[in-house]
Amino acid sequence: MGSQTIPDKALHPVIRATGFVSFFTDMGSEIIYPILPIFLTQLGASRTMIGAIEGMAEGLPALIKLVAGSLSDRVRDRKWLVLIGYALSTLFKPLIALAHSAGFVFLVRLLDRVGKGIRTAPRDALIADYCEPSNRGHAFGFQRGMDHAGAMLGGLFGFGLLLWLGSDLTSMRQVIGWSFIPGILSVLVIIFFIHDKPDRAIGFKEAASSRNRNPFEGVGNLPRNYFIYVSVASIFALANSSDVFLLLRAQSLGVQVAIIPLIWAFLHFVKSTTSIWGGKLSDRIGRLPVLVMGWGLYGVVYAGFAFIQSPVAVWALFFAYGLFYGFTEGASKAVIADMIPAGQRGAAFGFWGMLEGILLLVASLLTGWLWDRTGSPTVPLVLSGSLSLFAALFLLIWSLRTTALHSVQPGAHLRR
Repeated sequence: MGSQTIPDKALHPVIRATGFVSFFTDMGSEIIYPILPIFLTQLGASRTMIGAIEGMAEGLPALIKLVAGSLSDRVRDRKWLVLIGYALSTLFKPLIALAHSAGFVFLVRLLDRVGKGIRTAPRDALIADYCEPSNRGHAFGFQRGMDHAGAMLGGLFGFGLLLWLGSDLTSMRQVIGWSFIPGILSVLVIIFFIHDKPDRAIGFKEAASSRNRNPFEGVGNLPRNYFIYVSVASIFALANSSDVFLLLRAQSLGVQVAIIPLIWAFLHFVKSTTSIWGGKLSDRIGRLPVLVMGWGLYGVVYAGFAFIQSPVAVWALFFAYGLFYGFTEGASKAVIADMIPAGQRGAAFGFWGMLEGILLLVASLLTGWLWDRTGSPTVPLVLSGSLSLFAALFLLIWSLRTTALHSVQPGAHLRR
Protein backbone atom coordinates (compact mmCIF):
# COMPACT_ATOMS: atom_id res chain seq x y z
CA MET A 1 0.00 0.00 0.00
CA GLY A 2 1.38 3.42 -0.93
CA SER A 3 1.76 6.24 1.53
CA GLN A 4 -1.40 8.22 2.20
CA THR A 5 -1.49 11.60 0.52
CA ILE A 6 -2.42 14.40 2.89
CA PRO A 7 -5.16 16.61 1.39
CA ASP A 8 -4.42 20.13 0.24
CA LYS A 9 -6.30 21.65 3.20
CA ALA A 10 -3.72 20.10 5.57
CA LEU A 11 -0.87 22.26 4.26
CA HIS A 12 0.51 24.57 6.94
CA PRO A 13 -0.46 28.26 6.64
CA VAL A 14 3.20 29.23 6.19
CA ILE A 15 3.48 26.88 3.20
CA ARG A 16 0.37 28.51 1.77
CA ALA A 17 1.88 31.95 2.38
CA THR A 18 5.06 31.01 0.50
CA GLY A 19 2.76 30.04 -2.37
CA PHE A 20 1.24 33.53 -2.44
CA VAL A 21 4.69 35.12 -2.25
CA SER A 22 5.69 33.12 -5.33
CA PHE A 23 2.35 33.98 -6.98
CA PHE A 24 2.88 37.74 -6.78
CA THR A 25 6.60 37.59 -7.52
CA ASP A 26 6.16 35.56 -10.68
CA MET A 27 3.24 37.68 -11.77
CA GLY A 28 5.68 40.59 -11.86
CA SER A 29 8.51 38.60 -13.41
CA GLU A 30 6.42 37.13 -16.20
CA ILE A 31 5.13 40.51 -17.28
CA ILE A 32 8.76 41.04 -18.31
CA TYR A 33 10.16 37.64 -19.23
CA PRO A 34 8.18 36.77 -22.41
CA ILE A 35 9.10 40.03 -24.11
CA LEU A 36 12.66 40.23 -22.77
CA PRO A 37 14.39 38.36 -25.66
CA ILE A 38 12.54 40.52 -28.20
CA PHE A 39 13.35 43.65 -26.17
CA LEU A 40 17.01 42.63 -26.24
CA THR A 41 17.05 41.98 -29.99
CA GLN A 42 15.63 45.48 -30.51
CA LEU A 43 18.52 46.78 -28.43
CA GLY A 44 20.88 45.01 -30.86
CA ALA A 45 21.74 41.85 -28.88
CA SER A 46 22.69 38.66 -30.74
CA ARG A 47 21.45 35.23 -29.66
CA THR A 48 24.89 34.55 -28.16
CA MET A 49 24.57 37.75 -26.12
CA ILE A 50 21.05 36.80 -25.02
CA GLY A 51 22.34 33.39 -23.95
CA ALA A 52 25.18 35.06 -22.04
CA ILE A 53 22.82 37.48 -20.28
CA GLU A 54 20.33 34.80 -19.23
CA GLY A 55 23.00 32.22 -18.43
CA MET A 56 25.14 34.59 -16.37
CA ALA A 57 22.05 35.98 -14.66
CA GLU A 58 21.64 32.47 -13.24
CA GLY A 59 25.26 31.34 -13.08
CA LEU A 60 27.06 34.23 -11.39
CA PRO A 61 24.66 34.55 -8.41
CA ALA A 62 24.57 30.76 -8.05
CA LEU A 63 27.28 30.75 -5.38
CA ILE A 64 24.97 32.92 -3.26
CA LYS A 65 22.48 30.05 -3.12
CA LEU A 66 25.01 27.88 -1.29
CA VAL A 67 26.04 30.67 1.11
CA ALA A 68 22.42 31.68 1.81
CA GLY A 69 21.30 28.07 2.20
CA SER A 70 24.13 27.23 4.58
CA LEU A 71 23.51 30.45 6.54
CA SER A 72 19.81 29.67 6.79
CA ASP A 73 20.64 26.45 8.67
CA ARG A 74 22.37 28.53 11.35
CA VAL A 75 20.21 31.63 11.89
CA ARG A 76 17.29 32.07 14.25
CA ASP A 77 14.73 32.94 11.56
CA ARG A 78 15.01 32.20 7.84
CA LYS A 79 12.29 34.78 7.17
CA TRP A 80 14.77 37.65 6.91
CA LEU A 81 16.85 35.97 4.22
CA VAL A 82 13.66 35.25 2.29
CA LEU A 83 12.52 38.87 2.71
CA ILE A 84 15.85 40.37 1.60
CA GLY A 85 15.94 38.15 -1.48
CA TYR A 86 12.43 38.98 -2.66
CA ALA A 87 12.82 42.69 -1.85
CA LEU A 88 15.96 42.96 -4.00
CA SER A 89 14.20 41.40 -6.98
CA THR A 90 11.19 43.70 -6.52
CA LEU A 91 13.40 46.79 -6.55
CA PHE A 92 15.66 45.90 -9.48
CA LYS A 93 13.45 44.15 -12.06
CA PRO A 94 11.49 47.23 -13.18
CA LEU A 95 14.77 49.05 -13.93
CA ILE A 96 15.03 47.01 -17.15
CA ALA A 97 12.55 49.53 -18.57
CA LEU A 98 15.31 52.17 -18.46
CA ALA A 99 17.78 50.11 -20.51
CA HIS A 100 19.29 51.47 -23.73
CA SER A 101 21.87 48.70 -24.10
CA ALA A 102 22.11 44.96 -23.56
CA GLY A 103 24.86 45.61 -20.99
CA PHE A 104 22.47 47.55 -18.76
CA VAL A 105 19.92 44.72 -18.99
CA PHE A 106 22.65 42.29 -18.00
CA LEU A 107 23.52 44.34 -14.90
CA VAL A 108 19.90 44.61 -13.77
CA ARG A 109 19.22 40.93 -14.45
CA LEU A 110 22.29 40.07 -12.39
CA LEU A 111 21.09 42.14 -9.42
CA ASP A 112 17.60 40.65 -9.72
CA ARG A 113 19.00 37.11 -9.68
CA VAL A 114 21.19 37.90 -6.68
CA GLY A 115 17.88 38.32 -4.89
CA LYS A 116 16.77 34.92 -6.10
CA GLY A 117 20.08 33.43 -4.99
CA ILE A 118 19.50 34.74 -1.47
CA ARG A 119 15.89 33.62 -1.09
CA THR A 120 15.50 30.26 -2.83
CA ALA A 121 17.32 27.78 -0.57
CA PRO A 122 16.04 29.33 2.72
CA ARG A 123 12.48 29.31 1.35
CA ASP A 124 12.72 25.67 0.24
CA ALA A 125 14.22 24.63 3.56
CA LEU A 126 11.43 26.46 5.38
CA ILE A 127 8.79 24.63 3.32
CA ALA A 128 10.47 21.28 4.00
CA ASP A 129 10.41 21.97 7.75
CA TYR A 130 6.66 22.63 7.72
CA CYS A 131 5.54 19.43 5.95
CA GLU A 132 5.65 15.69 6.60
CA PRO A 133 7.61 13.22 4.44
CA SER A 134 4.35 11.81 3.09
CA ASN A 135 3.24 15.11 1.56
CA ARG A 136 6.48 16.91 0.66
CA GLY A 137 5.79 16.45 -3.03
CA HIS A 138 2.34 17.96 -2.47
CA ALA A 139 3.80 20.92 -0.52
CA PHE A 140 6.47 21.76 -3.09
CA GLY A 141 3.97 21.13 -5.88
CA PHE A 142 1.60 23.65 -4.27
CA GLN A 143 4.35 26.27 -4.08
CA ARG A 144 5.29 25.72 -7.71
CA GLY A 145 1.64 25.70 -8.75
CA MET A 146 1.06 29.08 -7.14
CA ASP A 147 4.26 30.36 -8.76
CA HIS A 148 2.97 29.35 -12.17
CA ALA A 149 -0.54 30.68 -11.54
CA GLY A 150 1.04 34.08 -10.90
CA ALA A 151 3.18 33.69 -14.01
CA MET A 152 0.08 32.88 -16.05
CA LEU A 153 -1.65 36.07 -14.87
CA GLY A 154 1.54 38.01 -15.51
CA GLY A 155 1.63 36.74 -19.08
CA LEU A 156 -2.04 37.62 -19.60
CA PHE A 157 -1.49 41.04 -18.07
CA GLY A 158 1.51 41.60 -20.36
CA PHE A 159 -0.55 40.49 -23.37
CA GLY A 160 -3.30 42.96 -22.46
CA LEU A 161 -0.82 45.79 -21.98
CA LEU A 162 0.84 45.11 -25.34
CA LEU A 163 -2.55 45.14 -27.06
CA TRP A 164 -3.38 48.42 -25.34
CA LEU A 165 -0.01 50.18 -25.62
CA GLY A 166 1.50 48.54 -28.70
CA SER A 167 4.55 46.31 -29.17
CA ASP A 168 7.23 48.87 -30.08
CA LEU A 169 10.27 49.46 -27.88
CA THR A 170 8.72 52.40 -25.99
CA SER A 171 5.56 50.42 -25.22
CA MET A 172 7.60 47.46 -23.96
CA ARG A 173 9.35 49.80 -21.52
CA GLN A 174 5.98 50.82 -20.11
CA VAL A 175 4.87 47.21 -19.81
CA ILE A 176 8.04 46.31 -17.88
CA GLY A 177 7.44 49.15 -15.42
CA TRP A 178 4.15 47.57 -14.30
CA SER A 179 6.07 44.64 -12.75
CA PHE A 180 6.76 46.71 -9.61
CA ILE A 181 3.19 46.45 -8.25
CA PRO A 182 2.91 42.65 -7.76
CA GLY A 183 6.48 42.63 -6.43
CA ILE A 184 5.45 44.95 -3.59
CA LEU A 185 2.52 42.65 -2.76
CA SER A 186 4.89 39.68 -2.41
CA VAL A 187 7.05 41.59 0.06
CA LEU A 188 4.00 42.47 2.15
CA VAL A 189 2.95 38.80 2.34
CA ILE A 190 6.40 37.89 3.68
CA ILE A 191 6.30 40.63 6.31
CA PHE A 192 2.91 39.67 7.68
CA PHE A 193 2.51 35.93 7.08
CA ILE A 194 5.93 34.19 6.87
CA HIS A 195 7.81 32.98 9.96
CA ASP A 196 10.21 30.17 10.70
CA LYS A 197 9.26 27.03 12.59
CA PRO A 198 9.70 27.66 16.35
CA ASP A 199 10.98 24.16 17.13
CA ARG A 200 13.56 23.80 14.35
CA ALA A 201 15.89 20.84 14.81
CA ILE A 202 18.96 23.02 15.00
CA GLY A 203 18.90 25.50 17.88
CA PHE A 204 20.08 29.05 17.67
CA LYS A 205 22.83 28.56 20.27
CA GLU A 206 24.27 25.68 18.30
CA ALA A 207 23.98 27.78 15.17
CA ALA A 208 25.78 30.72 16.76
CA SER A 209 28.71 28.52 17.70
CA SER A 210 29.19 27.55 14.06
CA ARG A 211 28.43 30.93 12.51
CA ASN A 212 31.82 31.20 10.80
CA ARG A 213 31.69 27.75 9.28
CA ASN A 214 32.69 27.50 5.63
CA PRO A 215 29.50 26.83 3.60
CA PHE A 216 31.21 23.93 1.82
CA GLU A 217 31.90 22.24 5.14
CA GLY A 218 28.23 21.41 5.62
CA VAL A 219 28.01 20.06 2.08
CA GLY A 220 30.78 17.55 2.77
CA ASN A 221 28.64 15.88 5.44
CA LEU A 222 25.68 15.25 3.13
CA PRO A 223 24.76 11.61 2.35
CA ARG A 224 26.22 9.66 -0.55
CA ASN A 225 22.94 9.29 -2.41
CA TYR A 226 22.55 13.06 -2.50
CA PHE A 227 25.73 13.32 -4.57
CA ILE A 228 24.67 10.48 -6.85
CA TYR A 229 21.40 12.27 -7.54
CA VAL A 230 23.15 15.61 -8.05
CA SER A 231 25.58 14.02 -10.51
CA VAL A 232 22.77 12.60 -12.63
CA ALA A 233 20.71 15.79 -12.37
CA SER A 234 23.76 17.74 -13.57
CA ILE A 235 23.56 15.95 -16.92
CA PHE A 236 19.99 17.11 -17.26
CA ALA A 237 20.94 20.65 -16.15
CA LEU A 238 23.35 20.84 -19.09
CA ALA A 239 20.35 20.27 -21.36
CA ASN A 240 18.23 22.87 -19.60
CA SER A 241 19.15 26.17 -21.24
CA SER A 242 17.14 29.35 -20.75
CA ASP A 243 13.52 29.30 -21.93
CA VAL A 244 14.12 32.53 -23.85
CA PHE A 245 15.39 30.37 -26.71
CA LEU A 246 12.01 28.65 -26.99
CA LEU A 247 10.36 32.08 -27.17
CA LEU A 248 12.80 33.14 -29.88
CA ARG A 249 12.05 29.88 -31.70
CA ALA A 250 8.33 30.67 -31.54
CA GLN A 251 8.97 34.14 -32.98
CA SER A 252 11.13 32.64 -35.76
CA LEU A 253 8.16 30.46 -36.75
CA GLY A 254 6.01 33.56 -37.30
CA VAL A 255 4.34 34.04 -33.91
CA GLN A 256 3.64 37.76 -33.45
CA VAL A 257 5.32 39.67 -30.61
CA ALA A 258 2.02 40.52 -28.91
CA ILE A 259 1.05 36.81 -28.88
CA ILE A 260 4.28 35.68 -27.14
CA PRO A 261 3.04 36.65 -23.61
CA LEU A 262 -0.22 34.80 -24.34
CA ILE A 263 1.70 31.62 -25.19
CA TRP A 264 3.75 32.16 -22.03
CA ALA A 265 0.57 32.52 -19.98
CA PHE A 266 -0.75 29.30 -21.53
CA LEU A 267 2.48 27.50 -20.56
CA HIS A 268 2.10 28.64 -16.96
CA PHE A 269 -1.56 27.68 -16.93
CA VAL A 270 -0.49 24.12 -17.72
CA LYS A 271 2.28 24.31 -15.11
CA SER A 272 -0.05 25.63 -12.41
CA THR A 273 -2.75 23.02 -13.05
CA THR A 274 -0.32 20.08 -13.09
CA SER A 275 2.25 20.99 -10.41
CA ILE A 276 0.18 19.85 -7.42
CA TRP A 277 -0.84 16.72 -9.31
CA GLY A 278 2.80 15.97 -10.15
CA GLY A 279 3.91 16.50 -6.57
CA LYS A 280 1.17 14.22 -5.25
CA LEU A 281 2.09 11.59 -7.84
CA SER A 282 5.65 11.59 -6.49
CA ASP A 283 4.21 11.07 -2.98
CA ARG A 284 2.41 7.96 -4.23
CA ILE A 285 4.84 6.23 -6.61
CA GLY A 286 8.21 7.75 -5.63
CA ARG A 287 10.21 10.80 -6.68
CA LEU A 288 12.61 9.21 -9.15
CA PRO A 289 10.04 7.52 -11.41
CA VAL A 290 8.22 10.83 -11.80
CA LEU A 291 11.49 12.62 -12.64
CA VAL A 292 12.35 9.95 -15.22
CA MET A 293 9.02 10.56 -16.97
CA GLY A 294 9.49 14.33 -16.83
CA TRP A 295 13.03 14.35 -18.19
CA GLY A 296 12.01 11.99 -20.97
CA LEU A 297 9.15 14.30 -21.93
CA TYR A 298 11.58 17.25 -21.97
CA GLY A 299 13.70 15.45 -24.56
CA VAL A 300 10.67 14.86 -26.79
CA VAL A 301 9.59 18.51 -26.49
CA TYR A 302 12.99 19.88 -27.47
CA ALA A 303 13.19 17.54 -30.44
CA GLY A 304 9.78 18.85 -31.47
CA PHE A 305 10.91 22.47 -31.24
CA ALA A 306 13.92 21.60 -33.39
CA PHE A 307 11.88 20.31 -36.32
CA ILE A 308 8.43 21.93 -36.31
CA GLN A 309 7.55 24.38 -39.07
CA SER A 310 4.03 25.47 -38.07
CA PRO A 311 3.21 28.24 -35.56
CA VAL A 312 0.16 26.19 -34.51
CA ALA A 313 2.44 23.35 -33.33
CA VAL A 314 4.09 25.80 -30.92
CA TRP A 315 0.99 25.68 -28.71
CA ALA A 316 1.05 21.88 -28.52
CA LEU A 317 4.73 21.82 -27.61
CA PHE A 318 4.32 24.46 -24.92
CA PHE A 319 1.47 22.37 -23.50
CA ALA A 320 3.80 19.34 -23.30
CA TYR A 321 6.53 21.57 -21.87
CA GLY A 322 4.15 22.62 -19.10
CA LEU A 323 3.51 18.94 -18.32
CA PHE A 324 7.27 18.45 -17.94
CA TYR A 325 7.33 21.15 -15.27
CA GLY A 326 4.29 19.64 -13.56
CA PHE A 327 6.04 16.27 -13.36
CA THR A 328 9.38 17.53 -12.11
CA GLU A 329 9.30 20.73 -10.07
CA GLY A 330 7.74 19.41 -6.87
CA ALA A 331 9.45 16.03 -7.14
CA SER A 332 12.92 17.51 -7.72
CA LYS A 333 12.72 19.56 -4.51
CA ALA A 334 11.06 16.78 -2.50
CA VAL A 335 13.71 14.23 -3.47
CA ILE A 336 16.40 16.40 -1.85
CA ALA A 337 14.23 17.03 1.23
CA ASP A 338 13.77 13.24 1.55
CA MET A 339 17.51 12.65 1.61
CA ILE A 340 18.60 15.36 4.02
CA PRO A 341 18.00 15.89 7.78
CA ALA A 342 16.28 19.14 8.76
CA GLY A 343 19.43 20.88 9.98
CA GLN A 344 21.27 20.39 6.67
CA ARG A 345 18.57 21.13 4.12
CA GLY A 346 19.57 24.74 3.54
CA ALA A 347 23.08 23.65 2.56
CA ALA A 348 21.75 20.83 0.37
CA PHE A 349 19.32 23.06 -1.52
CA GLY A 350 21.96 25.79 -1.73
CA PHE A 351 24.69 23.57 -3.13
CA TRP A 352 22.41 22.14 -5.80
CA GLY A 353 21.11 25.62 -6.61
CA MET A 354 24.69 26.83 -7.06
CA LEU A 355 25.65 23.92 -9.29
CA GLU A 356 22.44 24.11 -11.31
CA GLY A 357 22.96 27.83 -11.91
CA ILE A 358 26.51 27.32 -13.16
CA LEU A 359 25.35 24.57 -15.51
CA LEU A 360 22.52 26.77 -16.77
CA LEU A 361 25.14 29.38 -17.64
CA VAL A 362 27.08 26.81 -19.66
CA ALA A 363 23.94 25.45 -21.34
CA SER A 364 22.65 28.91 -22.29
CA LEU A 365 25.98 30.12 -23.63
CA LEU A 366 26.36 26.94 -25.69
CA THR A 367 22.81 27.15 -27.06
CA GLY A 368 23.17 30.79 -28.11
CA TRP A 369 26.59 30.20 -29.65
CA LEU A 370 25.48 27.13 -31.61
CA TRP A 371 22.38 28.93 -32.88
CA ASP A 372 24.45 31.88 -34.13
CA ARG A 373 27.20 29.62 -35.46
CA THR A 374 24.91 27.31 -37.44
CA GLY A 375 22.25 29.89 -38.28
CA SER A 376 19.59 27.42 -37.14
CA PRO A 377 18.03 26.30 -33.84
CA THR A 378 18.08 22.63 -34.88
CA VAL A 379 21.52 21.67 -33.56
CA PRO A 380 21.28 23.23 -30.06
CA LEU A 381 17.70 22.00 -29.54
CA VAL A 382 18.52 18.45 -30.64
CA LEU A 383 21.58 18.48 -28.38
CA SER A 384 19.48 19.56 -25.40
CA GLY A 385 16.87 16.92 -26.10
CA SER A 386 19.49 14.18 -26.41
CA LEU A 387 21.19 15.12 -23.15
CA SER A 388 17.89 15.07 -21.27
CA LEU A 389 17.05 11.59 -22.58
CA PHE A 390 20.54 10.45 -21.59
CA ALA A 391 20.01 11.82 -18.06
CA ALA A 392 16.58 10.15 -17.85
CA LEU A 393 18.16 6.81 -18.77
CA PHE A 394 20.81 7.16 -16.06
CA LEU A 395 18.16 8.11 -13.49
CA LEU A 396 16.04 5.14 -14.49
CA ILE A 397 18.98 2.76 -14.02
CA TRP A 398 19.77 4.24 -10.60
CA SER A 399 16.14 4.15 -9.50
CA LEU A 400 15.88 0.50 -10.47
CA ARG A 401 19.08 -0.32 -8.59
CA THR A 402 17.84 1.40 -5.44
CA THR A 403 14.31 -0.11 -5.80
CA ALA A 404 12.89 3.41 -6.15
CA LEU A 405 10.27 2.26 -8.59
CA HIS A 406 8.85 -0.07 -5.94
CA SER A 407 9.37 2.06 -2.85
CA VAL A 408 6.44 2.11 -0.43
CA GLN A 409 7.56 5.23 1.47
CA PRO A 410 8.71 8.03 -0.86
CA GLY A 411 12.32 8.83 -0.25
CA ALA A 412 12.96 6.14 2.39
CA HIS A 413 15.50 4.37 0.18
CA LEU A 414 17.32 7.63 -0.48
CA ARG A 415 18.54 8.36 3.06
CA ARG A 416 21.90 6.63 2.68
